[in-house]
Amino acid sequence: MKTITVLGATGSIGQNTLDVIARHPHDFRVFAISGHANLPLLVTSAVACSARYIVISNESSYAALKDLMSEANCHSEILVGAKALEQVSSAPEVDTVMSAIVGAAGLLPTLAAVKAGKRVLLANKESLVMSGELFMNAVREHKAELLPIDSEHNAIFQCLPANFEYAELQRSGISKILLTGSGGPFRTKDLDTFESITPDQACAHPNWTMGRKISVDSASMMNKGLEFIEAKWLFGLKESDIEVVIHPQSTIHSMVQYVDGSVIAQLGNPDMRTPIAYGLSFPERIESGVEPLDFASLADFSFTKPEKQRYPNLYLAIDACKQGQSSTTVLNAANEVAVQAFLDAKISFLDIARINQETLQQLEYIELDSIAQVIEHDSLARRIANTILGKLL
Repeated sequence: MKTITVLGATGSIGQNTLDVIARHPHDFRVFAISGHANLPLLVTSAVACSARYIVISNESSYAALKDLMSEANCHSEILVGAKALEQVSSAPEVDTVMSAIVGAAGLLPTLAAVKAGKRVLLANKESLVMSGELFMNAVREHKAELLPIDSEHNAIFQCLPANFEYAELQRSGISKILLTGSGGPFRTKDLDTFESITPDQACAHPNWTMGRKISVDSASMMNKGLEFIEAKWLFGLKESDIEVVIHPQSTIHSMVQYVDGSVIAQLGNPDMRTPIAYGLSFPERIESGVEPLDFASLADFSFTKPEKQRYPNLYLAIDACKQGQSSTTVLNAANEVAVQAFLDAKISFLDIARINQETLQQLEYIELDSIAQVIEHDSLARRIANTILGKLL
């Protein structure tokens, strides 16, 4: 039986992870779950999975959580703060850590799991966007097992040759990695109307059910830009090895193109339980609760290239990836500030890209040689992004 810590248990990835685990009670048990604001769901989840620990981010939530736990007859132990997240990620009892905290907050607990040599199921793409080479060096140094959970990277992982080694594309006969994306809810929307897009419209993804921050990133295709950066580090690629393709049906989750003309694709219904189940059980496969594809009912597969004018955030991310680590760290920080401001109805949808671009322009590229420098640079970028935001209000 494998013992699991689920970081970000109240988000969509966390909830889907707990759903898959519940289907296999003799194979998995939950050691700890973490959450931030949704305390009722956190308690309900802890009771359902019999979590030994609940980790919350703020001491101010402790009393309310304690009351909810008493009402629900929940006997989990409460831990508080960033250090507690690292503790439950690196505990000797834990085999596997699902890294599903959204944003920069997921970096340090994920890195703690890596340094403890755990199997890390990586749904927190920001860990690699922020610290790329440093993060992958830690994976190798501590002999951690890193399995991608984002549907696109999980698909690529499944399409690669057996025993594929990072940075061995040419020896493996691979010519290109094809990252697919749906294009979001505004794929055909008139560009002249983008200034009036509301947060609810941006969060209405046509195919996937996700949290609000990731939904906005998907609408702007920043999510695909972050995945472009993540793919570079995960698979040891150059930027020229990766191509982004819009596939509105979200049935093909990504593809690997080979030098002989073959293209291997991973298909499935758009449900995150598929890659989660694959990561939990790898190299075996287990039932995930996802219905198989009904090929007779599939209308068609269509593909287009993403327009630069429609998706400026995607191209900002690709350019930042080409520039290097400090630029991707800056972009991620600025985007978190800008997206939150958009969700709070303080700025327009188009202002997200404006804040991201101006923050990148104001910070010169520097070499980041440690995680401490990454975190410091992230903080600096947030301060600058907030200053730019203030001028727009």
